[in-house]
Amino acid sequence: MTAYRHPMTTWRTLIEPFTRPLFFAWSRISRGMTLGVRGVAIDADGRVLLVKHTYLHGWWLPGGGVERGQSCEDALIREMREEAGVIIEDRPALVSIHANERFFRGDHVLVYRIDRFALTDRTSHGEIADIGWFDVGALPEDTHRATRDRLTEIFCGADPATSW
Repeated sequence: MTAYRHPMTTWRTLIEPFTRPLFFAWSRISRGMTLGVRGVAIDADGRVLLVKHTYLHGWWLPGGGVERGQSCEDALIREMREEAGVIIEDRPALVSIHANERFFRGDHVLVYRIDRFALTDRTSHGEIADIGWFDVGALPEDTHRATRDRLTEIFCGADPATSW
């Protein structure tokens, strides 16, 4: 089930392969090591929230980068509101930490579980093409491998992998 539908921003998908290396270079110069957060929001029916970006293929857990001077929880609160209109009402639980070396050297991702939240309008426009709530046993076919792995760890009791 999809909460809303926004047409895929084609121009962003087309320029992403060219702009991402510049973004990575800037991130490396300005940060050294990078840190990201992802949130696993679970509704009353046990469904999880996934997002589809305009610049990445497939369904992902919502989240993003931790900015300099920002705590990981504050970054999660910001990203969940921006990308999916989720207002976190209780402290999220840190579930796992992963090195994302395969995608970007020096990058790490923290995964949080969110059980109490309210929904409102998203504040980010142009980044998210679609959002939806899905049963963990019936994820869309194009759900990203890392998202599937994290959900298996949380819902099926698999040991958390150290790599993203």
